[in-house]
Amino acid sequence: MPHLSIKYRTFDGFERALTEQTRHFAALHPGVTFTLSHAGPEQLYADMAQHGGVWSGEYDLMLVLTDWLPELMEKGGLLHLNDLLAADPPDSWSHGWSESVLTLQRDAQGNVFALPYHDGPEIFHYRADLFNDPQEQRRFERRYGRPLRVPETWSEFVDAARFFTRPDDGLYGVVAAGLNDGHNTVYDFFIHLWSRGGRLFDERWRPAFHGEEGHEALQFYVDMMTTMGITSPRALEYDSVAAGVAYAAGEGAMMLNWSGFMAVAQMPPSVIIGKTRCTRIPRGDGPKGRHASLNVYWVLGICAGSHQPKLAYQFLKETASPAMDRVTSLSGGTGVRLSTWNDPEIRTQFQYYEVIEELHRGIDTLPAIPEYPALNEVFNRMSWDAVQGRKSVAQALRDAATACETILAARISGG
Repeated sequence: MPHLSIKYRTFDGFERALTEQTRHFAALHPGVTFTLSHAGPEQLYADMAQHGGVWSGEYDLMLVLTDWLPELMEKGGLLHLNDLLAADPPDSWSHGWSESVLTLQRDAQGNVFALPYHDGPEIFHYRADLFNDPQEQRRFERRYGRPLRVPETWSEFVDAARFFTRPDDGLYGVVAAGLNDGHNTVYDFFIHLWSRGGRLFDERWRPAFHGEEGHEALQFYVDMMTTMGITSPRALEYDSVAAGVAYAAGEGAMMLNWSGFMAVAQMPPSVIIGKTRCTRIPRGDGPKGRHASLNVYWVLGICAGSHQPKLAYQFLKETASPAMDRVTSLSGGTGVRLSTWNDPEIRTQFQYYEVIEELHRGIDTLPAIPEYPALNEVFNRMSWDAVQGRKSVAQALRDAATACETILAARISGG
């Protein structure tokens, strides 16, 4: 009996979507059975990339974070799909997607190693019911001498966060994901850096993140998570999923997180259905400040060790269809097709689809190099050491820059 095994990141939205999508596929292909298993992002990477799960034959398909793609593509951990796409492409391939969700799964030779499944990007979530409340607006103006508005800059963000922080009411200014898991702890630093006009590396791959903008970015992040008193006392325990759940439970007036968590806030058991909206992330206050976001997304690929590659591709193709992409969105994930982004029903239920295409124009990406997972660990350690007070911000940045230089030594010397 044909069987497919799928490994994915732990997230209720993925579980609901894949359950429906595998059920749909089994109805089209009677006799096909599935095994679904999941793990957190660090464990998923360790199981599949570091410990050889993609080659073992145990798994046929894997949800892959785009951070890991350069390494897996270089090492042959995923099958390339060129011939299969040419012979039997998904509906409206490839003009049915934004180019921004088709780029990171291609290598320099143009080989395609996966299909987009779930989109970011990071986005700014806010409680529209609180910001639009006339009483809250009057109170804010009396305290700060200016009208209450959705923050455009980080200084406006801090004022709004302090204003809405009311621990006795179980409300905090902002929900943030501070768990030491190599995910938002890294990405949030990058966004703070970029939004102040900074950059990670220069043209020769030498570290550039430890200058003035990087110091300001990391100090702000550390203060936000520790001394400002605007986040939940449990913020350092939250990964991105737990943060999304906390926001949906009414814990924060604002949230920095992936766009898809608006879907969590708009579905039961959320207590803020109809009360939340999304917009651009605040920018730095200085002259180089800009609204930044991060293009990280999840793709579905065929593991190199799969015993059923042709059947696995048929599942990829069907799951990439317009109908199944809508299932991803309606299950709490974020669809990746332009048709989904512009679907009136989905836009009505999940307002962030109104801005997602705009965010993808000029969006920032991570270094698409095989060394990135090692660099990610350096940035994770940097952020965590600074938040925990084990190192000063300046020392954490210097140590991270030195570690990145070591990892990228061959690129720097050859650049």
